Amino acid sequence: MTRLWALALVGALAACCAAAPSEQIDIRSVPPVATAMATGAASTGSYVVDCGRNEEAHRNSDNLVASPGVRDGAHHLHDYVGNLATDAFSTDAVLSSAKTTCRDGDLSTYYWPVLRLGGHHSEVRAPESVTITFLGSPVSEVVAMPRFLRTVTGDAKAASTVRGTWTCAGFTDRLASAYPTCPSGTRTLRVYEFPSCWDGKSTDSADHKSHLRFPAADGWCPRATFPVPKLRIEVGYDLPEHSEFTIDSFPEVADRAAASDHAHFVNVRTDEAMAELVTCVNSGQRC
Repeated sequence: MTRLWALALVGALAACCAAAPSEQIDIRSVPPVATAMATGAASTGSYVVDCGRNEEAHRNSDNLVASPGVRDGAHHLHDYVGNLATDAFSTDAVLSSAKTTCRDGDLSTYYWPVLRLGGHHSEVRAPESVTITFLGSPVSEVVAMPRFLRTVTGDAKAASTVRGTWTCAGFTDRLASAYPTCPSGTRTLRVYEFPSCWDGKSTDSADHKSHLRFPAADGWCPRATFPVPKLRIEVGYDLPEHSEFTIDSFPEVADRAAASDHAHFVNVRTDEAMAELVTCVNSGQRC
């Protein structure tokens, strides 16, 4: 009986530890992120797209960008806004003729891993807010993204240097790669900033990253790349105080590490609508 009790206790402790986040950090201890200083040639406008917050509960474990044509290719669940037809088998033609949650008719698809309260199979927490913004460059005007451009930010397997995505309302100049502890009553945020230096030729690449790279710290794009509007997605949650939460991730990612957070984007905006967006950003407007 004693041995059975001991085995049960070990199992309970293992389940407890597996459900807990592997890392947490008080957002107030995170240093502010340095930003590039704008030059006189900067494109200072912004274009906001209202695509809702996935009220339709559009979720699946596919990944059209990283694993096209593979059912359950992500091995974890994604939240989607925008194009309602998005799954592993969505072709450009399917995306072009689908319905969308975006109020301006944008057929693009935006997605990221769901957030769960508690353990791996626990409650999926729907976002309280999703803000999608396209921004300019601090050093020049931007050029249009090509239609059907595919891209990713972050590393789903946390296998390389990652950009922090976690922060809290009121502290958006501080980004952590660990789960944040936010002041009482403060919304927990995930902030995804996408690469914005395009190679001028490709809508995708073998690693889904080489064709669209991040600018240097001073805002300039690498040689032979061109600045396109920078996509920024902010996803917010009003979580119970002292709650444990994790994101869905690949099974091999230990404790569903916060550093494995990531997001994907497929641009299905028409060429005309993209031209309007670019004009807005380059002319310094708020659209």
